[in-house]
Amino acid sequence: MAGMGPPPKSPEKRARRNKGPEVHVIVSEPVPQPALPKRMPNGDPWPEITRAWWRMWGKDPLAAEFRATDWAELRDTAAIHGAYWSGDLKMAGELRLRTAKFGATAEDRARLRITYAAADDADDRRERRRSGSSGEATKRRYAELKAVD
Repeated sequence: MAGMGPPPKSPEKRARRNKGPEVHVIVSEPVPQPALPKRMPNGDPWPEITRAWWRMWGKDPLAAEFRATDWAELRDTAAIHGAYWSGDLKMAGELRLRTAKFGATAEDRARLRITYAAADDADDRRERRRSGSSGEATKRRYAELKAVD
């Protein structure tokens, strides 16, 4: 099955700085995660792993911004997840494609241009180490070394 191509480059590495497409701003409030229906669409009970998967999505920081349509799509994806874990392995490709749209993996989030704040904090700390304060620490660390002729 075909993928979606490589993740996008970071803006700093791009050769061209073309203006992106116009963005339409719409006012919409996030909604809380609804409960899963009592049973899967085929009438079977939900596999416990799918119930845990649904709870995991409810706790994910990305879910704080989900609208009703997002939850509806994720609920339909839960049915595919349940079918997969009930033994219908031909659903794996569709499950992968649908969860990718929600940023399930690090690669998916890169493609969607989503970063967690912790990564930004780590980048800031790394930049501070590079830009000066670590220079003094390096000098102190090597101060006792002597050149050998």
